Amino acid sequence: MEKRDDIEKLILDNIETLNDNEPMEGHFARFEAKLNAQHKKKRTINLNIILKVAAAVVFVFLATNQAFIYFSPDNQGIFNSKTKSASLTLASVSPEYQEVEYYYTSSINTGMEQWNKWIEEGLISEDEQTMMNNELAEFETLYQNLQKDLAANPNDERVINAMLEYYQAKLSVINIIITKLEEVQQKTQEFEQETTAI
Repeated sequence: MEKRDDIEKLILDNIETLNDNEPMEGHFARFEAKLNAQHKKKRTINLNIILKVAAAVVFVFLATNQAFIYFSPDNQGIFNSKTKSASLTLASVSPEYQEVEYYYTSSINTGMEQWNKWIEEGLISEDEQTMMNNELAEFETLYQNLQKDLAANPNDERVINAMLEYYQAKLSVINIIITKLEEVQQKTQEFEQETTAI
């Protein structure tokens, strides 16, 4: 108690000199800037967590998709060999190729849904739309030719491999375009955030 009384007495004796000193000019502005910087750090989103969650969601989606294919492959709208009016596809060759074809077509459709979503949001220019439409038209022409070859030679491994390469190439082109556009969007958002922060 004695030390406390000494400190208290010291403060009370020097109260006027302690109150006379004001902080340097700009002290409060710097202090507020530091508080805001700490507050902004708390709001940042950890990219690793987002990537882990996204990977888990993709894994669950693919596992569910594969389970659905396994338990009801005839209900997927893929060519059924009993249907005479449908065009010949890999699904008509064997059940294994049916699963492979379904994987590629569903992945391609997912990429195209993302593309169409960006078109609706106005994020894709007309030049980019024209470029993608031209690529898709070339792929469609190639696919029709491969279907004719498969109808003529249903058990020819070269034709089957060519169709598999077609699906791989189409999916690869779509994924590259989508990835590049996502990178551009991310950089644009980062630039906007930086300019907003300044």
